[in-house]
Amino acid sequence: MIVHFILSGETLESISEEIHLENPKYLKEFHNLHCAKEDIIHDKLIPRKKLLIPDSKTIKEYNSRNDAPFKDPRLNPELPFKPENFSKIFSVTNTEIEETELDKKNNILLYTVSLKWIAMEKNFHVFHLFKNNFSTEHGSMMNDIASVSIRALNPIIIKTNEKGEVMNVSLKEETIDNFGRIRENLSDLFPDKYAKIYLDEFEFAVLDKDLFDQRMKEDIFIKMYFSSLRNGFKNGKSFIKQTIGEDNIPIEVVQKVEDEAYTNEITLQQNIQPEPGIDFNGKYVVSTETGMVKNIEIKYFISQYGVKSTNFFSVKELS
Repeated sequence: MIVHFILSGETLESISEEIHLENPKYLKEFHNLHCAKEDIIHDKLIPRKKLLIPDSKTIKEYNSRNDAPFKDPRLNPELPFKPENFSKIFSVTNTEIEETELDKKNNILLYTVSLKWIAMEKNFHVFHLFKNNFSTEHGSMMNDIASVSIRALNPIIIKTNEKGEVMNVSLKEETIDNFGRIRENLSDLFPDKYAKIYLDEFEFAVLDKDLFDQRMKEDIFIKMYFSSLRNGFKNGKSFIKQTIGEDNIPIEVVQKVEDEAYTNEITLQQNIQPEPGIDFNGKYVVSTETGMVKNIEIKYFISQYGVKSTNFFSVKELS
């Protein structure tokens, strides 16, 4: 056995994970069986006290019992993706806060998303997505241009694989064919020279199918709603690759079931291993019958180049 001196913040669970012991109850059991009476663990670990840790052979024997809590089938669900006939409206709130030593800026964008399943084509699910009802706390011309421009493209076509992950984002051919008229109408609404710069870039992105696909996959609603949350679970965890922030910083998200006593809805908790300058926490509420997302709450923090950025993103099913 090994003698370990307990550090502040350590738990039976955290130490068991470090020594690859699957069920933390055996760490307490082993210690209490071999320690002096005054060192018996009754509840929480006490910093600076001794903890007796089993050797690798004993750990292997404990693990062979296969009774670790995280192996419960309800903590390792197979999430379905059955979007047939799905049609829902969601309210979306996206709050961005930027802080430097000299300044603090925040922007709140609210809008609704209508999402409708259309068909199954060659093993791809096809959805139509409509964004509407934009409003901001601090209105600006550029926000107005962006909201009117995106509404002019409705519906956006999203194709996913059988697990609900985005494969392609595009527009209807008739939207592309009529874009000259759409651009003309937008120019009439926003004749300012700065608006023209935005609309030139907007037109370039719309008419380049590959660029449009790339840009829309970075849209926060699309990438969060159609994330890889149906990846398989093992030992109570599944792993998702995601990007956050304007620079699309890659992160690996760890996903767990919040409460095993679920029925019609399952709540999934998401977080990342702490990294300097980055943090991420998310919560998804998903239908156990269809696997479709009902609500999302995400908060992430990025600190780089002297700028602290905090983002709060929420999606709530309305109907």
